[in-house]
Amino acid sequence: MIQLDFKDVRLINAYFPSGTSGDLRQTFKYEWLDEMNKYLNKLRKKTPKLILCGDYNIAHTEIDIHDPKGNKKSSGFLPEEREWMTKFIDNDWIDTFRHFHPEPHRYSWWSQRFPTVRLNNKGWRIDYINVTEPLKKNLKDAEIYSDVKHSDHCPVYLDIKL
Repeated sequence: MIQLDFKDVRLINAYFPSGTSGDLRQTFKYEWLDEMNKYLNKLRKKTPKLILCGDYNIAHTEIDIHDPKGNKKSSGFLPEEREWMTKFIDNDWIDTFRHFHPEPHRYSWWSQRFPTVRLNNKGWRIDYINVTEPLKKNLKDAEIYSDVKHSDHCPVYLDIKL
């Protein structure tokens, strides 16, 4: 996890664990999510303006994944993970991309196991930039640059006036 401070705003870049390697790793992921939430809630008391970005390894809603029915038992789209994201966002966090783009079929990750999935846009949106409610009025734009192909992920972008 990396943290940077700008005036009265703190930027946190984090990699959220994947649970794809089995039950032990999935259990660790749930514990990590709980600890991260506790940490963020404590931090918000001192610094209410937070930006949290990174690979969350969770596709939050059905429009964030190309095959929600086929992946309902896949780590990254499990009901418990999605519920964590819902509670997180309901706790005054803004999903900046969805704030500007409510449309489906916008993804930030495609499996490299199957070379055609990126060509056919069969991806997952698992990379996020979230901000706390006090920063909502500062949001200008957000985007996913799916045409950047140097990785199985592509860049996500936020324009915010600080």
